[in-house]
Parts: sequence; C-alpha cells; structure tokens
Amino acid sequence: MKFLGKLIIAILVIVLVLLLAAYLLLQTRWGAAQVSSWVNEKSDYNFSFEEMDHRWASPTHVTLTNVTFGRKGQPATLVAKNIDIGLSSRQFSEPMHVDNILLQNGTLNISPDAAPLPFQADMLQLSDMALNSPKTEWDLHAQRVNGGVKPWQPTKGKVLGSTADIQFSAGSMTLNGVPATNVLLQGAINNEQVTLSTIGADMARGSLTGNANRLADGSWQISSLRLNDIRLQTEKSITDFLAPLTTVPSLKIDNLEVTDARLEGKDWAVTDLDLSLRNLTLANGGWQSDDGRLSMNASDFIIGALHLNDPIVNVDFNQQTASLRQFTSRWERGMVRASGEWQRNEKKLALDELVFAGLEYTLPADWKALWMEPLPEWLNSVSIKKLTANRNLVIDIDPAFPFQLTALDGTANNIELVRNHQWGVWSGNLTLNAAAATFNRVDVRRPSISLNATDSQITITELSAFAGDGMLEATGAISQAPQRNAAMNLRGRAVPVNVLQQWGWPAVPLEGNGNLQLSVTGNLAAQTPLKPTVNGTLQATSADGKQVQQTMQNGEVPGA
Repeated sequence: MKFLGKLIIAILVIVLVLLLAAYLLLQTRWGAAQVSSWVNEKSDYNFSFEEMDHRWASPTHVTLTNVTFGRKGQPATLVAKNIDIGLSSRQFSEPMHVDNILLQNGTLNISPDAAPLPFQADMLQLSDMALNSPKTEWDLHAQRVNGGVKPWQPTKGKVLGSTADIQFSAGSMTLNGVPATNVLLQGAINNEQVTLSTIGADMARGSLTGNANRLADGSWQISSLRLNDIRLQTEKSITDFLAPLTTVPSLKIDNLEVTDARLEGKDWAVTDLDLSLRNLTLANGGWQSDDGRLSMNASDFIIGALHLNDPIVNVDFNQQTASLRQFTSRWERGMVRASGEWQRNEKKLALDELVFAGLEYTLPADWKALWMEPLPEWLNSVSIKKLTANRNLVIDIDPAFPFQLTALDGTANNIELVRNHQWGVWSGNLTLNAAAATFNRVDVRRPSISLNATDSQITITELSAFAGDGMLEATGAISQAPQRNAAMNLRGRAVPVNVLQQWGWPAVPLEGNGNLQLSVTGNLAAQTPLKPTVNGTLQATSADGKQVQQTMQNGEVPGA
C-alpha cells in the first residue's frame, strides 16, 4: 500500500510538473508557436498567437497577444493585438464558454464567409477595434469601435450571435457608401430581428439621431429619425439615391424629421430642405397609410432642367388617396400653385386648382415629341377642375416654326389633359388670350382662342387676332379619333393678303391689305406629316378689288 501511495504521489507530481512546464512554455514565443502549429495541422483553421500572459494577481484572466484566426483560404475573421479571456469554474463543464472576452486593437470581419469563432462568452467586449462586413446587405466598415455583446454566442455567418444585447460606438464608419463619425448604436438582436433603440452619428457635416427595428423578413420600422444640417454630395442619380427605399420589403416611418439639409447628386440638388413625414409605409412600389402627412419646403429644388425656387409641399395620405393640400413654388421667374389629390387605384392626378402667373418659359426643344410619347404606367390620367394663367411669357425656339406669346392669360374648367397615358385635350373648355404674339416671324396683336373638348372632338369656337390694320377670325374642329381629322374656316378683313405665307400657304399675286376667306382640312394623326394631308381653298381680294382663288391638294397649290 505504501508503494501504491508513493506511486500515485509521484504521478501527481509528474503531472503537476508537466502542467507547470506547459504553463511556462505557453508563455514563451516557442510554446505559442507550437500550439499554433498543432491547431493549424489538425483543423481547417489558421490560428496563431505570439505569446500567452497569465498573472497570479488576476488568476482568472489569460491574455493572448498578436492573435490571428480564420478559415483556411479565407481572409482572417479576427486579428487582434490583445485578447483578454476571463475564466471561471464553468470551464470544467463547458471549456469553450468563458465569462468575458476583450478584443483590443485589431479587426473583426463579420461577413457570412467568416469562420465561426470557437468560443462563447457571457460578454464580448471590443476596444479600439475595426469592424468589416463585406458581401452583406449592410456593407459596413467601422474604425475605433468600442462596445460589447451580451451574451456572445457566435454561429456560422453570425459573428455576433443570434440573440444578444448590443452596444457599440465608433470613431468613424461607412455604411453602404455613406460615411459617418462619432457613431453610437444600442439595441438587441433576436434571431433575424434587430432592434436599434438608440442611433446617433455625425454625418455629412450634420447629425443623425433616432431608433428603428429590422424585422425578420427584412422590413424596417423607423419609430423616430432626425437629420440635422446634413451636407451630402453623391455621384448617384436621384433614382439610384432613393433605390434603397424600394429594395426592402417595406419601410414603415412613424416620424422622420429633416432640418436644413443640402443634398446634391447627378443632375439633381436640393438646398435648405426642411421635411416632416409621419405615419407612412412604403411597400411594393406604393404606400400604405391611415393618417400620414408630409410637409416639405426648400430654397431650391433642381432635377434635370426643372428648377423650383422656394417650393412648399403639404400632402395628407390615406389608404387610397394622397391629398395635395398645398403646392406653391417660384418657377421660371414666376409662380405656380396647385392643390388636388392623387387617386391610387385609378392612377389619376385630379387637381382642384392649378395656377401659373408671371412665367417666362421657353419650351423644351423636344416638347412636341414628349407630347406624343406615352406616359409611364403609373400615370393614367390628369384632370384639372380649374386652371388659371396670368401674365405669362411662353417661347418656342423651334427653327421650323418658332413662336412667342406675351402676357398670356387663360382659364380652363374641368379639363382632362392626360387619358390612357397620353397627352391631349380630352374634355373640358379652355380660353387663352395674349397681349401680343409672333408665329413664325409674323406679329399679331391680342390673339385669343376658345375651345370645348368632348370624347368625340375638340371644337374651336373662337380663334382671332389683329394682323396689320385688320383682324383674323376662325373656327374649327379636330376629331379625337386616332386619325385626328381637322377642319378650319378662316376670315380676314383688312389684313395683309400674304399673311398666311409664313404659316404654310403659298404667296398670292396680290399686294397690300385685303380680305381673305380660307377653308381647309387636314390630318393631325401622330407620326404622320401634316402637309400631304392638307386640302382647301383660299379666296383673296385686294383693296383695289382684285381677286385670286387658289386650291390646295395634298399640300400643294398648282402653279403657285
């Protein structure tokens, strides 16, 4: 028995000596290199550390220096100058679950391809770390990160675990290409759901604060978000800039406030933007709301060739309509004002009022082509209950037939300008008049037109203008059928006998003033030249009684 006891004691002494030797060797570079080599040979991971440090003053803490861990053939999941591991009696039952892990001065990659870390901890702490999450929906790059995850239970593709409370601060961060500094995040992870109870950051020379939830299906709920003094420049078009709003399954906004923002991108800009948006959900290319509201104003809004000064917009949302309570803006040195509603099911913009005043507007060079092009699928109809125009200047610089209308006034009632995605005058009545006008270099005074539109035709009840010492008057009609058959009767009294020459009718062999009688028909069908369809007769009588009668066939007057 004495021999057996001595043997057991000897074995225990040997074991303790071996453990002590291993303990001492692990705290040397040689021992650390041996352990790293053994792990690399026996597993699919790359693992290395320079040395281990353990001090009896803190017996439950082990520190590893210059640590690298990752999957073979992949970028390292973790690189850290120091890892402080807090141990407890729990290691006897769960060797890989520790009390606390502190990562210092390194980089943590949280991409789906990153190797799962073999440890778990009641708390993971980060001190002056860098975080990267490439190849994820959140393209994140953060530096000088401090914070913690509690508890920390990493799994494959989820370095932060499936369920945890999180709190992080970062000196700088770039999320999906948007840079920010002094970032603070607090919240919780619950499987695929993320709750951010506190969001704070300095970004684009301004600040961001708020809180939000990400649901399991990828939808977002923003309870509160406030942006102050943002100054953001991007190379994206406005469509690409707003694309993230349409890529998520849904985005529910309870309260969004933007104050004094300046944004600029490719072919668009907005300055001094103040915006308030409440109770609106964006989903499936549309909106959902029971009592939503948008209020917005800015100093300038530019998109393409459109430049609005001091625009003000107020919109109320419900399930089927967006009511435009107010839209006012200075535009083209004048003013535009509108109110009405957008009817979602009918894809119809129904304006109660539209006012243009004091504009100095030059039509786009391709306005005729734009007029003929079908409008997008989402815009089926545009109607205006009351249209008013006051003292406007409208110019067309088309060299083939330029015109200018000076001091243009007008009214329209119940006019429908878009039907089945196509521009036109489909119903209602319209009256326009101007102080003066020039049509293809022919000056006239006090031009005026009145028309009524129905489903079958547009009837021109009055068309008149003063020319020379006399007056031109006409009536006409245009069919609403695709052929667009048109007819016009014109009379001129004491007008220049060749006043029609610049408008397409050949010169008559008379001079001076006289009387004219014109009856003409034609075809205004889309994508069809007008001239070959024109037929009519002109009778001209000069002041001395000479008469000329001409007949036009297929756009030509024989002998003219």
